[in-house]
Amino acid sequence: MNKYDVLKHYFGYSEFRAGQESLIDAIICGRDVLGIMPTGGGKSLCYQIPALMFRGITFVVSPLISLMKDQVMALKSANVPAAYINSSLTYPQLLKVYDNLRAGMYKIVYIAPERLEADGFREVAMGLDIAMIAVDEAHCVSQWGNDFRPSYLKISRFISSLPRRPVVAAFTATATQSVRQDIMRLLELDNPYAVTT
Repeated sequence: MNKYDVLKHYFGYSEFRAGQESLIDAIICGRDVLGIMPTGGGKSLCYQIPALMFRGITFVVSPLISLMKDQVMALKSANVPAAYINSSLTYPQLLKVYDNLRAGMYKIVYIAPERLEADGFREVAMGLDIAMIAVDEAHCVSQWGNDFRPSYLKISRFISSLPRRPVVAAFTATATQSVRQDIMRLLELDNPYAVTT
């Protein structure tokens, strides 16, 4: 399926919103991106569509458990194999997700940034074909951002520890110039294609 087929088949839309298509094209071509789009502007489709087109798995780093649950529920209702890994899972549930990851059962997995440092997760991740790391609420990486999360600073360390560097896509709703510079520097984005809508 091409990007239009994926958009229609899984999400029910027939056209892209402003900024979405060029970001999707850049990701599909293997380029890092920085998308600054308003809340409700369709940021999630910018990484979900390439995730469904890539052969490997996509991890979405997200700071909010409620947001992860909503996104995964919406993806599952669209028949997209998705899951989340955060502190709301019991230990048996976590182990089940790890087993499913090893079995290649997911296309998109939302993950809390703190989890990237967990030995169990890192061990599983090293054996996976990770096509993309999407960083949602990317302003959290910056101390100039309004919800700085120290664990976001460890994302680039996790990426550089992988056997093969995936595409890195960063998204946020608002970012001053200094926050944008922080996002690009601290996530070590490689010549990113940047769009602000």
